[in-house]
Amino acid sequence: MNPRQVADYMFNQDFFSQWMNIKMIEVKENYCLIEMPIKKEMLNGLKTVHGGVTFAFADSALAFSSNNTGDAAVALNCIINFTKAGKEGDTFRAESILVNETRKTAVYDIKITNQNEELIAKFVGTVYKIGKKVTEL
Repeated sequence: MNPRQVADYMFNQDFFSQWMNIKMIEVKENYCLIEMPIKKEMLNGLKTVHGGVTFAFADSALAFSSNNTGDAAVALNCIINFTKAGKEGDTFRAESILVNETRKTAVYDIKITNQNEELIAKFVGTVYKIGKKVTEL
């Protein structure tokens, strides 16, 4: 399977990403660009996007980029910095780019922006390659 087919295979089993209404815009080896509309159910008590929603969105980007070669990888460590509050009606985009890879780990930079290309959050995710194929899980 090519990277897009692997990502689509994963997405079809990823009911949480489906619930968030994530759309895959572009998928290449160790890379993905995804999009998600912000709904009222994603807001916190201050009427801004809940940090957990932003984190989960970035985590989905990490999953689709780090697994799309077909070799399964799981999150080992993730760090997020929130730079701007999102609002209802926004459209978030997450771009995940591989920055370093070893035999067992990989590090990805993920940038989350809104429809105006304003930076919402910066996420760095480290994954551990578990030695299995995505299709075996």
